[in-house]
Amino acid sequence: MKQLTFLCFVLCLYFSAKAQTDPLTQVHGARSQGMGNLRVHGMDTWSYFNNPGGLAKLESSAISVGYDSRFGLKDLSTLDLAGAWKLKAGTLGFGVSRYGGKLFNQQSLGVAFANQLGIVSIGGKLEWFQTQIEGFGTGNSIIFSLGGIAELSPQFSIGASISNLNRAKISMDSETRLPTGVSLGIFYMPISQLQFHVEVEKDIQIKPIVKAGLEYGIKDWVFLRAGINSNPSRLFFGIGIKSGRFSLDYAYGQNQAIGSTNHVSLGFSFLD
Repeated sequence: MKQLTFLCFVLCLYFSAKAQTDPLTQVHGARSQGMGNLRVHGMDTWSYFNNPGGLAKLESSAISVGYDSRFGLKDLSTLDLAGAWKLKAGTLGFGVSRYGGKLFNQQSLGVAFANQLGIVSIGGKLEWFQTQIEGFGTGNSIIFSLGGIAELSPQFSIGASISNLNRAKISMDSETRLPTGVSLGIFYMPISQLQFHVEVEKDIQIKPIVKAGLEYGIKDWVFLRAGINSNPSRLFFGIGIKSGRFSLDYAYGQNQAIGSTNHVSLGFSFLD
C-alpha cells in the first residue's frame, strides 16, 4: 500500500513539475513570481537561482529568504535562501534550497559569480543538486548554469539564462537527465515607476512557455505586480514593500487545473 501511495505521489510530482515546482526549474523569489514567474531580469539576490548574470546589477551586498506554498500541499513547498556579496572583481552569490517532503525531496547548494563587462553583465553558477526518494535511494549531481543581461539603453535590455548547461544526470548510476532550460527575455521601462517584461522559456522536454509581467511603483516603497503564463495558462499577482534596508514581497499564482500558490520573500540589503 505504501508503494502504491508513493507511486501516485511521484506521478503527481511529475505533472506538477511541468508547472515548475522543483528547485531546479522553478523561479525563486516572490517579486519575480508575482510578475509571472519571470527569470531573466530580476536583478536581485534571487538572480543566483534565476539568472546568475543579474547578480552584477546589484548595488550592494544583500541576503534574502523565501518560502513557497503550492496547491495546499506541504510536500510541494520550498524553503530557500540566497545572498550576494559585492567585490571589486565582481559579485559573489550563494544559495541553498530545499523542496519536497519525506517521501520525495530535492535540495541544492552552490555558488555563483557575475561581473559587468561594458553593457553586458554575465555570470555562472556551480551547484550540488540532490534528489532523495524514500525506498529508492539518493542521487547527487553537479550542475553548471550560465546567464547574462545586455543593457542596450537605460530603458531597454535583453537577457538570457541557461540552467543545467552540462545536462547532468539525476545520479551517476542513472540515465535520467535533470531538466535543461533556456530562457530569453526583454525588459522595457518607459518611466521610472513602470516595468514591462516578456520572456520565452523552453525546457528540452516540454513546449515553450510564454511569460509577460509588469511592476508599477505607486509609491517609492510600494510596488504592485501582475503576470501571465502560457502552457499551462496561469495568472499571477504580487505586492512589494521596501523600507530602508528591508524588503518584503508576496506573490499569488493561480492555475485552474491544479490550484493556487503562495510565495513570500524577505530581503535585507547591506547598504554601503
